[in-house]
Amino acid sequence: MTHRQIRIIYRTCWTLALLIVAIPFVFPFLWMVSAGFKSVTEIFGPPSLIPRVWRFQNFVEVFTYQPFARQYFNSIYIALAVTALTLVISSLAGYALARMRFAGAGLLMLFLVSALMVPEEVTIIPNFFLIKWMGLMDTHWPLILLPTFGPHGVMATFLMRQYFLALPKELEEAGRMDGLSRLGIWWRIALPMSRPALAAVAIITFLFSWNLFLEPLIFLSSLEMFTLPLALSNFTDTYGLPLWNLQLAATTLAVVPILIVYLIAQRQIIESFALSGVKG
Repeated sequence: MTHRQIRIIYRTCWTLALLIVAIPFVFPFLWMVSAGFKSVTEIFGPPSLIPRVWRFQNFVEVFTYQPFARQYFNSIYIALAVTALTLVISSLAGYALARMRFAGAGLLMLFLVSALMVPEEVTIIPNFFLIKWMGLMDTHWPLILLPTFGPHGVMATFLMRQYFLALPKELEEAGRMDGLSRLGIWWRIALPMSRPALAAVAIITFLFSWNLFLEPLIFLSSLEMFTLPLALSNFTDTYGLPLWNLQLAATTLAVVPILIVYLIAQRQIIESFALSGVKG
């Protein structure tokens, strides 16, 4: 056999092996999408991946059972707001901790990183009393402020700091010779060169905010204010039992934006997660 034939066989074997390994990960997603088109009786009947009767009305009932369109919009705009704020604050703080020398910088970073060791369940009670004292209960402000200034914001700051530490100092010196201030160097030099780190922070932050469940459960009480993770658990009958066909249909709709973003920016997402794990 020629070298080209051997390479084709090698790639074919690897592709088949990866397809087999991917089955346990892909099958639950395919079953979820399929079950979204079934009735409750068929979901708990004999297992089948393809529905016997396609119930497209499940996806219509999702929007009539509760204000699902409003809840969908809530999740989108909250995730975008948290991502934008986190990018600005973490890049500013990360640049200051990496490139500016001031007393206690290392100790401050140590205190910030130590906040990552505190479980979220420990801080939810004092955060609840703080938000109640501020009069922000049943609003979206807690879902924007807590992720931005909480442990997740600290993690984003740490990632940006590690990336800024690796930037050549000569670029800063060149910027100063051109008359740029600290803020100008951050905006014109540091940020454009840190696009991989910014992409990593943006993707991780968006997914974190999109999947947030505990904070909406604690701080929200109105159906119109619910986000998607909380709305998905609200498809129940009068006895409190889950309406599985509606829940699975709504879950299928909830993952559509994430799938679209992944398909469009697949390469950037993979590189961003690789960067977030090994950079620095």
